Amino acid sequence: MSATNVTHDSPTRGPARPLPYVISGILLLAAVVMPLAVPMYAHADPPLFGFPFFFWYQMLWVPICAILIGICYKLMTAEDRRRRAVARDQAGRKGRHDAGGGAR
Repeated sequence: MSATNVTHDSPTRGPARPLPYVISGILLLAAVVMPLAVPMYAHADPPLFGFPFFFWYQMLWVPICAILIGICYKLMTAEDRRRRAVARDQAGRKGRHDAGGGAR
């Protein structure tokens, strides 16, 4: 398979699967909504190492959000790689058939 089979009209990505996008959206939504739901954690009890719940709960979400965003990044890059491979395979098959169906 060579790059000469790819034209400007060739798609750069194959069809998308919705599941990775849905999972990423839900994870990002949780990372945004939970820290913004202030009435849920606007109290002092239970304290942790002398810090009121209000403060340590917010600080707990910093590494949680980093982990959630990392998971979303991995999901999206894997999906992008898959879609690019599908487009590359489709372009390669078109190129073989257009060239007279060469030997595999």
